[in-house]
Amino acid sequence: MAADRDGDEVSLKWPFVGIPSFLRAPIVTDIDQLDAAIAVMGVPTDEGSPFMAGSRFGPRALREHSLRFAMGDGYYDPETRKEYLVPEVSKGMIADVGDAEVWPTDVHRTFENISAMMRKILERGAFPVVIGGDHAITYPVARVFTEPMYIVHFDAHTDYAPFIHDLRFTNGHAFRHLAPMPHVKGLIQAGIRSLRHTREWVEDSIVDGNRVVTMSEFHALGPEGLAALVPQGENCYVSIDVDVLDISLVPGCVSAEPNGMTYAELRDTLTAIAERTTIVGFDFVEVNPQLDVGTGVTAYLGAHTVVEFLGRICEQPWWVERREKWLSAHPEAR
Repeated sequence: MAADRDGDEVSLKWPFVGIPSFLRAPIVTDIDQLDAAIAVMGVPTDEGSPFMAGSRFGPRALREHSLRFAMGDGYYDPETRKEYLVPEVSKGMIADVGDAEVWPTDVHRTFENISAMMRKILERGAFPVVIGGDHAITYPVARVFTEPMYIVHFDAHTDYAPFIHDLRFTNGHAFRHLAPMPHVKGLIQAGIRSLRHTREWVEDSIVDGNRVVTMSEFHALGPEGLAALVPQGENCYVSIDVDVLDISLVPGCVSAEPNGMTYAELRDTLTAIAERTTIVGFDFVEVNPQLDVGTGVTAYLGAHTVVEFLGRICEQPWWVERREKWLSAHPEAR
């Protein structure tokens, strides 16, 4: 803090100053004491990446780039001429709860730690925002929900690999685990296009009753059409792999593929889903800062996506009602 000419204390909140919590939110190290409406959780593991490691540093990079959006209370969008996340940021409704404990080479224990942390967040009544890490993390995150929900999965790949050769927990297996779980009412996989699938990765998902939306079909459906695959008002968990975006946009992603979505297509689809469903949580994964260019554009794009999606979620009537209940329970925040 510094004093201005009148002697009042001010903070300029420059993005290169201070501890990089997400959006400069208060850090809560004891989740049993969590009292925020939104909890940002990091999962810094990439042991599910069979090709090239490095996405374990994704949560740290996304936090650092989120500070570029944290110089005020919320953010202003010139496209809509509206401010977003103002009460959430200014009233202390967001907390950064740090990272799940990772036990290198012990994937079972790491996954249990991830699930235990997620379970505590949900028990405390907070809305979870999860930043990875590779895409294997979505399984231990999403398996702890108990209320029926749909999953919308944005990715170049189905991540529906068969369980063979004792391989079950790579970043190519998460949705084969999740799809048959009792609380998952349906799985929509959008942006699928990679030529590095085997037939089983795609055909098994289709045969199991999931909706696999290739890029050509996505262009035919559009954002509203994709969102309409989830029934109106249903609970929805959203999982976003950065490689759903076109390879030209994401140099810091080891699994990037050509013919992907533009940022506007992803943004508009996420907005349409937020307007149609009740989002129960979301994750963003597969940013690899070690592969990124010097300015960190992939990590910046990741932080941008998370911040903008959260902003659109917090505009919805169900969230406004939830916000008012939280503020009523915290009169000191008004």
